[in-house]
Amino acid sequence: MDALRPTRIERLDQMTLRIEWGDGFSAAIPLELLRHSCPCAYCQGEQVFGTTVMLPLQQYAAGMNELVALEPVGNYGVRARWADGHNTGIYTWQLLRELAQKVEQEKTTHSPDTEDEA
Repeated sequence: MDALRPTRIERLDQMTLRIEWGDGFSAAIPLELLRHSCPCAYCQGEQVFGTTVMLPLQQYAAGMNELVALEPVGNYGVRARWADGHNTGIYTWQLLRELAQKVEQEKTTHSPDTEDEA
């Protein structure tokens, strides 16, 4: 089993997605972070040969952080469908792992135990 591939993806609640990985690592990713990190050209902008051809156009709309479904894309990721109709972002396993690690790192950085040591 590939350690960088999820073994389980589940909704914890209306605002959180939990992902477990082949190496035993797991994390709960807020859907707001998942949506804000949408990798599509519409949300992140697009460059062709180093020239920006489209600026990011993230808009805020009702339902934008409400995940409707995750659909497999090949063997490398999932496409998210959001309640506001957005569905062009393909989240690779690598991107999901990076987001999960970021969430876990922020939890340890901002935990009361680390603040006492500072």
